[in-house]
Amino acid sequence: MNHRRRLALLADNRRMVGKLAVVALLMFGFGYALVPMYRAICTALGINVLSVSEKAIPGNSKATPANTQVDTSRTVTVEFDANARGPWDFKPAKRYMEVHPGELTTVMYEFKNIQNRTMAAQAIPSYAPKQATPHFNKLECFCFNEYTLKPGETRQWPVVFVIDPKLPKDVKTITLSYTFFEVGGKVAAPVKTEAKEPQS
Repeated sequence: MNHRRRLALLADNRRMVGKLAVVALLMFGFGYALVPMYRAICTALGINVLSVSEKAIPGNSKATPANTQVDTSRTVTVEFDANARGPWDFKPAKRYMEVHPGELTTVMYEFKNIQNRTMAAQAIPSYAPKQATPHFNKLECFCFNEYTLKPGETRQWPVVFVIDPKLPKDVKTITLSYTFFEVGGKVAAPVKTEAKEPQS
């Protein structure tokens, strides 16, 4: 009887291990699919999308906005937000700036990989309020590209932008928010080496 119980227990344990392995694989796959899923959902809902100028000229820092006339009669507060979805440091040099529509403005962001491994990551921007999105034109932005950072490496990136003077008058504050995601599968995991025991 004890032998049968032992065999039944072993069979139950094997089934449980199999179920746990399936769950682990599903979670691993979900982690890699998170960024494209996030982009697809945000695009479908109309949030966290790139502005019109970014879609037209991605990564082109030499482009100029259609209207470069500075509206000195208005001031817009631009708040800078940074969200890190992982074990790294990510922050803007300034929390906010007062700018005139049509004025060319630059703000710096700093990213530090505090892990002991190389990683690849990319930032996704979002804007609030939503109606400000087509009027926030970025001429240069680190969000246009993916980056690979070595362990402990620090990078500083500029964001150069112009707010279109056609921004609705009732919009007094714009929040520019970035979320940095690790890009799964871009960098190989570090190879672990086992220490050899000294021979006697």
